[in-house]
Formats: sequence, structure tokens, C-alpha cells
Amino acid sequence: MKHVKSIIGVLTAGSSLIALSAAAQTASPQSAEETATRVDEVIVLGSRIPRQIDTEGPAPVTTITSEDILRNGYQSVPDLLRAVTQNGGETQSQQSSSGASFTPGAQQVDLRGLGPNHTLVLVNGRRIADFPLPFQGQSNFTDVSNIPVGLIERVEVLSGSASAIYGSDAIAGVVNFVLKKSADGTRFDFRSGFTEDGGGESQRLTITTGWDRGAFHGVVGVELLNQEPLWAYDREIQDSTKDSPVNTTARRAFLRFDDVDDYLDPGDAACAALSSLNGGTTYYANRPRYGNFCGSDESIGYGTILSERQGVNAYSAIGYALNDRAELFLDLQFSHSNLKLFRDVQTWTYQDENGSEDGLFVNADTGLIEGWQRQFSPEEMGGLARGFTHNRSTSFNITPGIKGVFGDGDKWAYEVAFNHAEYRSKVRFPQIIASAANKFFLGEQIGVGPGPEFYPIFAVGEDADRLYQPLTPAEYDQIAQHAVYEPRSRTDSLSASLSTSDLFQLPAGPVGFAAVIEAGNQGYELNPDPLALIPYYVGLIDSDGKGDRDHWGVGYELRAPLLSNLEFSTAGRYDHYEFADKGFGKFTYNLGLEYRPIETLMFRGAYGTGFRAPDLHYVFSGPGNTHPSGDDYYRCRTEEPEEDIGDCSYSGESIVAHRNGNRDLNPETSKSFNAGLVWQPIRNFDLSIDYFKVELTNQVRDMSIDAILRDEADCRIGQTAGGSTVDPNSPTCLDAVARVERNPAGELLGVFINPINIAKETTSGVDVAARWRIPTETFGRFNLSAAYTWVDNHDFQQYPGDPTIDKLAFDSGYYIPRDKGTASVSWALDKLTATIQGQYLGKLPNYDEDAYISDSWMFNASAQYDLTDHVRLSMTVNNLFDEGPVKDPTYSAYPYYDISWFDSVGRSYYFQLTYKFGGAGL
Repeated sequence: MKHVKSIIGVLTAGSSLIALSAAAQTASPQSAEETATRVDEVIVLGSRIPRQIDTEGPAPVTTITSEDILRNGYQSVPDLLRAVTQNGGETQSQQSSSGASFTPGAQQVDLRGLGPNHTLVLVNGRRIADFPLPFQGQSNFTDVSNIPVGLIERVEVLSGSASAIYGSDAIAGVVNFVLKKSADGTRFDFRSGFTEDGGGESQRLTITTGWDRGAFHGVVGVELLNQEPLWAYDREIQDSTKDSPVNTTARRAFLRFDDVDDYLDPGDAACAALSSLNGGTTYYANRPRYGNFCGSDESIGYGTILSERQGVNAYSAIGYALNDRAELFLDLQFSHSNLKLFRDVQTWTYQDENGSEDGLFVNADTGLIEGWQRQFSPEEMGGLARGFTHNRSTSFNITPGIKGVFGDGDKWAYEVAFNHAEYRSKVRFPQIIASAANKFFLGEQIGVGPGPEFYPIFAVGEDADRLYQPLTPAEYDQIAQHAVYEPRSRTDSLSASLSTSDLFQLPAGPVGFAAVIEAGNQGYELNPDPLALIPYYVGLIDSDGKGDRDHWGVGYELRAPLLSNLEFSTAGRYDHYEFADKGFGKFTYNLGLEYRPIETLMFRGAYGTGFRAPDLHYVFSGPGNTHPSGDDYYRCRTEEPEEDIGDCSYSGESIVAHRNGNRDLNPETSKSFNAGLVWQPIRNFDLSIDYFKVELTNQVRDMSIDAILRDEADCRIGQTAGGSTVDPNSPTCLDAVARVERNPAGELLGVFINPINIAKETTSGVDVAARWRIPTETFGRFNLSAAYTWVDNHDFQQYPGDPTIDKLAFDSGYYIPRDKGTASVSWALDKLTATIQGQYLGKLPNYDEDAYISDSWMFNASAQYDLTDHVRLSMTVNNLFDEGPVKDPTYSAYPYYDISWFDSVGRSYYFQLTYKFGGAGL
């Protein structure tokens, strides 16, 4: 039994990617002086071969322990990952409108800024199911918001291609969450938090326990979470349109306009009758150059910054020793959450039975072509609770298997396991029923107008009384309901691995070897509301999606000491996929070298290739429409060239994005390279510097609507907004002009998009990390650490022959930083530990994309005090100096700052009590 436990670290080397090595290894004798200059021996992420080495391998790895999580103030997995400097992509926050519309509650990690779908996320080295709805309605990805931060033992991040080891989709890197694997007692952790400015209170209870009785042992953990919502109206910097640095005009709560966008004056009396709505903030407002309307400054604040969430997460790892050389195991993970978020109040404008959204009709009583638009206030809805988007989700993993050792001296270790992962949701989106609302406000259609447009005719009166009348909650219920989606995703995989640290002997030492074979199936189905697939709801014609694919792969690893100070490693893998009546496969490989000219210095380098099948939703998505807003750059630049884009009459136009999947997509391919050094001149100090480069070709992604509209304007005008000449016959120009839909009058109607294999995306830069431990006899122990990532370039080319776009430039259409950093100082004396940590974010493009906003720092502070060796009190202050988002004087879109990188939560406080029954001290 003891021997079986000793090989756990070996058998799960692929899943416990930086696990402390418990395996007995053959090592050369070391003097006390040599031992003093070396650190603990570990198994490194990026290899399935157990070995005794220093903490570094051929590829750099970032490790964040449970103690780091506590001391640095990370309150959730997304919080933690934001501090990882290699996580440089633009992802969705909890107040993202796109996230609320497509993937409510889910959050992502985006290593190297290559997209969330290019980062492989593992839990205990096992794959978990994708979030069942696609990111931005486009690609599959892994949701990290439901991973229980209180049950994490450590997080391991390998940024760079690991496709040859962990599977074809590990192109940008691997993030592995290692949950607690052992418990020598029962531990309770209760955390309570609140924000200084109010709202967003939270509570979390984590319980872990374990047992070891003869052949039977295991660990069980449960996390209970309650997060109260934080509303936008609770924060002064985004509770009103007056907070806009550009346009402080009231929001158009009730609007009547003609076919040339001039507002039809409702009169002060009509607005006065609505003054009780939106918390008593509706009034007679004016927009220069357009006219008068009934508006509200504060109705913009009806949205959640932090979502309401109640959840339970559970995990268990159970083992049963058959004998001293084999063990059965069963890993179980379960998560259930009930999430509520508020994206915005619902709106109505006329939409015909075909889904046309120009919103125009003929008013028989005025003879004018008119458009009506209104929002529904909380008073009309019957309270804000009636407008929540709900997401009840359940996800689970179950992994039974057997592992053990065999052969002379037990030199071979094996594992055979089956993994089933599933993610189910029931999502309820609030919607307005088009036909019911049309009839309520306009009555019955009485004809069709003459002329080429053939507008419908309604008799609605000269004063439009139906538009300017408050609704009762009962009336609102007649025109509103929830669209219900029940999406599901799953993955099944059977795998077998074999490894040894001593395949045979070379003069410099033993050769390590590992082999793996896998086979499985992955699938998803969106199961949307059937009514969402037709023009039933205002502004919604969605697409369905359902499909699966088979996969098998086989791979190997080899590690060989060529000299006493030079080690070579290689891995190779062949993956094959079959879906949509087609199949393809590819061999990928990586090579690594570690060279130690002296005991305290190591040079390292690795080269790897990658291969990735297209996401299921890219392939199997059906035809459908989304209804985003788009800026008509062409008309803005030609008709109103003096206006900022946010103030242009043609910005924020409601358009239709016509989207379809693409079953002819090809696989993506990649190359990655890293080279650097690790220097440890003394035991308590180490420094690593690594250069990285990732080149992704044939990348699959949806075409960018904004980029198409920008390109169309450039191509039709013949130059960019910055004055650079554009060839109207270039591939991009011909494609962009063909994709933009305009009516005979030149008005923007829609854009046709689909996923494509783009030509190329490349990023390169440098990662730096350092640690310095300073023990003193009098003043305690000091620990200093810092990490910094500098991106030298991040280039993107949509089609061969097109100009290369620098994604770091302020006018590129992308909002990613060139550099990120973290630094922390921790001090411990007797029973007290205190830490201050800072997170640095480099400059970003401003909203107008003609300059950069400044870089920024945010600091967290924490302290822990051990009342006894089994009781600990902890306090954390996040955003210690109450820093707000970096101000951007051009940011005209609500909430007037970049929500991918900033929020307005402000200073937050968290208190935690830890109590342990039995076992060793904390």
C-alpha cells in the first residue's frame, strides 16, 4: 500500500503537472554545499516523464499556490488569471454586453492574446467540457468561472505550444488547476466580503476532509458560494449619461423620428406624464441637431457590474489499493450554479414579420414615414428582478481508472482511465414579443404604403399617445417573455499512458520515456428556443448548432542526458479527427534542450509545432442573425468628417449580422519557440528570462464586423482615416465591399460574416520572473517576487497579400496591452504574515484609436494571523488605493471605460476564518 502511494506523483505526471515528486528516484550524491544551492525536486509541466531535476525545465512554467491565492487577494479564478502576465488577451468581464447576450456568466483565459479557444484548460490534468454556448456567438471555449478557488492546491501555467504532449489544441499554452489531493484533518474556511462603496457582498464556505484507512483513502472538498449583485447605479462613474466624457445627452427612453432621422417633438406635457418612470428621472430632453424626446440620464445604470451567483462545487479523489503495485481510483468533480445578471432594460421598435429592423412605417394620421422606439422602465416591468438573465448550470467530471507499476524494480508506471465531462445549462433571456408589442402600440395594420419601400400603414394618431403612455406590469407581461435555451456540451475520452524514468542508461545517466494513446468523442448542442430562430422576438433571429467529432491520438516523449550538464527532450504525437463527413490528421512534435554550464546557471530552449481542428460551432453553426450595432464609417467620414465617430449621426447603427458556419474549414497549425536562462546564484534568489514566439497559421475566427465596416470605408474612399493610401482592388477591399449590405439610398443594413481560415497571426516577446527570499533572525522572513511580460510584436494578416496589422497599434481595432506585470512583497514574523501585491497593466488604445491611454497599477494587501496552530484569521483589501478605471476622454460608449481591463468595483474588504480539526497545523 505504501509503495502504491509513493508512485502517485509518477502515475499522474501528465495530470499533476508540477506535482511534488514522491517517487523514489536514482540521484547522484550531493554535498551539503551543493544541496544548499539547489531547490526542491519537482515534476515539470510539459512532460509526462517523472524525473529528479531543478524547478525549471526546457519551457518556463508559472505556479500559483493556495497560499499565493490567499495572500495576493485573488477572490476567484478569473481574478487569479488576470494577474498572470502571459494572459494578455481581451476577454469578457461580468458586465460585458456581448457576454450577457451570448455566454451569460462565463469567463475565459486567453494566453498570449491568441483567443480563449487556443488555451487548453485542465482540472487535475483532465479535460473539462466546454461552456455550452459559444464565445461571442462564434467559438467554443472553457469557462473558468465555476472552478472553485477555495479548493485549489495550485495553478500551473505553461505558455507556449504543448500540442505534442497534451493534445492538438494546446497551441497558446496550458492552464492546469490542481485541486487539493490530500487532507490530514478536516478544514473549514469561511470568507465574507463587501465593497467600500456598497453592493457586491459575498460569502464563501470551503470544507475539506480526507481519510486513509488501510487500502482505502481519499479526499473530499465542498465549496458553497453566495455573491450578491453590484449594480451600475451604485457607482458614480457610470450611473448616468452625464458621466460620459464626450456626449452627455440623455438616453432616448421614448423616441419618435421620421425617415431622415429628425426627431418628432413629443412636447413637454407628454414627457411630464412619464416623469415618474426610471426612478423619477424621465424628462423632456434635447439632442442637438436632432430634436426633442423623452429621456433619462439615469436609466443607463440599470445593469450589473457583478452578477448575482449562488453555487456549490464539490470534488473528491478516492483510491483503493488492490495490492502494493496497483490501485483503483475515482475522481469526481461537480459544480452547480444559479447566476443572474442584468444586461439592460428591454426595448421595442417596430419589426415586421420578416424581421426587418429599419423600424419605419407610415402613420396614416400624419402622412409621415415614422419610427417609434421606447425602453421599458423598471416600474413598467414590475421591478428590476423581472429583467434578469438567468443561467442555471451544472457541470461534472467523472474519471475512473487504474494505475500501478510493473517490471523489474517497478521501473514502469502505467495508468488507464476513462474521463466523461459534461456541462449543461438552462438559460432564460428576457425578450419582447414583436407581434404582440406591434399590436399593443400600433394597432392593426391597415395597408401598405406606395413607393419602392412599401412601408406598412398604421393609424396611430398625430400625438402618438400609445407611445407615450406608461405600461402597467400586467400590460408589460402581455408583450414580454423569456427565450429559453438548454445547451449542452460533453467530452468522453479513454486514455492509457506508460512511463519510466530509466528506459536504458547512457554514460550521463538514465533515459526517460513515456507513451500515451487516447480515443474519444466530443459534442455539443445549443438547443435554442425554437421561437428565437424565427422573427418572433424583437431584434433576435438566432442560429442553432449541433455536432460532434471523433478523435484519436498517440504520442511519445523521450528525455536523455547527452552530457552531465546537457539534457535533450523530445515529444511527438499524431492526432486524427473525423467530423462532417471529413477526416484529417497531423503529426506534431517538440524539441527541448537544457544546458547547465555551472551549477547555478541553466540555458534552455524549446521548439514545438501545433495542429488544431476547427471548433465545433465554427463548423456546425446553422444560419442565423445577430443584431449588433455598427458604425457606418463610410457615411461618417464622407458626410460628417468633422465629427468624432461617437457623435456621428451614423454611429451605433442597428444592423443585422448574417452568420453561418463553415464545414469547409481547414485545421489550424502553429509553431512556437522559447529560449532563455535561469540563474540561481544563491539558494534564496533566482531569476528567469525567456524569449517566446508563437506563429499561428490558418487560424479560424469569425470575421470582425467592425473591421469589415472600417475596411469598406477605407476601400470606397481610397484611404484610411489616418491618410494612408488603400488599393480598392486588394483582396480585402473586394471582399469587404461585397459583404456590406446597403439599401438603394446607401443606408447601412447589415454585414455577412462567417468563420474563415485567416492567413497568419504571430506574437513574440519576453517573460521575466524573479524571486528573492530574505530570512532574518530579528525582523522575520521577507519574500519578494516579480513577473513581467513584454510583447515585442503581435501581427495579424487576414488574407495572403494583405497588409499586416500591428495589433498593438492604437489604430488597429484591437485593445491589448504591450506589457503586464505583477510584484509582491511578503513579510512573516512568528504568527503574523503580511503581503502587498501590485498588478501593472500597460497602455491601451483609446476609444477613438488615435492615441493611447496611460498605464496603470492596482494594489492588494493582506494579513494572516495564527491564533493557534489550527486557527487562522485573514484579512484582504483589494484595490487598496481605490483606483478607478484609467480615464479616456474619448470613450463615448457606456460605461465610458474598457470593461475588458477595468471595473468600478472599488476598494473591497474580505475577512476569512480558517479552523482545522485534527492533523498537522496550518
